[in-house]
Amino acid sequence: MAGRAFGVTVSVLLAVGTVGGCGTVAERRDDVRDTAAVFEQALSEGAYDRVCAVLAPATVQELEQSSDSPCAKALNDQSPPPGGAVRRTDVYGNQARTVLSSDTLFLSHFTSGWKVVAAGCRPQPQQPYQCRIKGG
Repeated sequence: MAGRAFGVTVSVLLAVGTVGGCGTVAERRDDVRDTAAVFEQALSEGAYDRVCAVLAPATVQELEQSSDSPCAKALNDQSPPPGGAVRRTDVYGNQARTVLSSDTLFLSHFTSGWKVVAAGCRPQPQQPYQCRIKGG
């Protein structure tokens, strides 16, 4: 049920038009791409402490609670594969989706910048995305 609720939330977030956010759409898109690149680089290097630094607070909390371990150890135990190169980035106000070669990331804008709220996401026919890493 939590996965379905998250998928519905993601769907609602993606349906929201461009409202709020700082900078132009192009600047926000570049910032999202940069955050996705930092996330993917850290993931490919197995630098899970750096991956955790790019995750949204609720996502870190969910990882730590579900594994009963610090974020970096939880990710090390999961060994999520890197998603590859950025293929497309969509920005909707303070929410964004970045489609990679073999993954989809969802991001939100915080006062500290863009953070990954979900990763390891796969589209499902006629259903919301299924994400391996996500906030509660």
